[in-house]
Amino acid sequence: MIESLVQGVLAGQPRAVARAITLVENGGPDAAQLVARLRPAAGKGQLIGFTGSPGAGKSSLICKLARELRSRGRSVGVLAVDPSSPFSGGAVLGDRVRMQELACDPEVFVRSMASRGRSGGLAEAVEDAAVVLRAAGKEIVMVETVGVGQGELDIASLAHTVVVVLTPGMGDEIQSLKAGLLEVADIYVVNKADLVGADAVARSLQAEAERPVGGWWRPVIQTSSVDGRGIAELAEALEAHAAHLRGRTKADEQEIRLTYKTILTLAGREIVEELESTVQPDRLERLALDVVTGNLEPRQAARAAVRMFLRERRRDPSSRKEEEVEVVA
Repeated sequence: MIESLVQGVLAGQPRAVARAITLVENGGPDAAQLVARLRPAAGKGQLIGFTGSPGAGKSSLICKLARELRSRGRSVGVLAVDPSSPFSGGAVLGDRVRMQELACDPEVFVRSMASRGRSGGLAEAVEDAAVVLRAAGKEIVMVETVGVGQGELDIASLAHTVVVVLTPGMGDEIQSLKAGLLEVADIYVVNKADLVGADAVARSLQAEAERPVGGWWRPVIQTSSVDGRGIAELAEALEAHAAHLRGRTKADEQEIRLTYKTILTLAGREIVEELESTVQPDRLERLALDVVTGNLEPRQAARAAVRMFLRERRRDPSSRKEEEVEVVA
């Protein structure tokens, strides 16, 4: 099954891509095996993160940008992360509705994903889903996050290019963001530029934009999904940033951050799987009961579960064997 799915993704078959993303959303050993097989083929696509306040018009902007990129002959993938219900884990997945006009283009693949409560709005499987799309031949993969805030700094670890989308009327909010998200942006976009106040927001960003990062001068672009203003300019800025990254002679800092994030994500999954297989389920259920009855806070229960896991590992002689990993230069 995995091999046929891998071949379908590498051939760019939409049905195989959809099935592969569903698999990585569900997780498990098969998902890990699939991503491991696809990752070597996923090195060429540019991964772009779009973040900004809810209501900033990110979905409409991405839709217009996708059409512009298609006019330039680029294949496009879109991962739109929607907020999940804290009770059911489900999501409205409204971005799929707003991007209906892209559905008829076989060179555009749009997938809405539920955040499932993850901090910063990034779905747990977004990293793996991006690998699937890049391996399927999508030259540009755009990830739209839920909202804006310190948690959205996760996007800087995931994407090669980070686009922060702002709107008119955000003067005070921009000042509060300067210590966080604005510092990791590669491109600033003032969306809804057809509204009054867009010029003022753009001016407030200039001081931040005039400070180059890694030799890159961050542009401030005004866009409008209503009249198409600035969409072509944004596409050109994305191409310029991709060329800037390719032109570096030292190790690509974005790629290192991406790999660092991937290692942490995979390590976390491995630890959880080991914990579940090591600690007796009834002991974990008792912790859950203590949380429900108010005897423990969730964080305290999590720490107790980790201590149980470590004690069990120390009792197991086989877990003490050290594994030597030889790194071949």
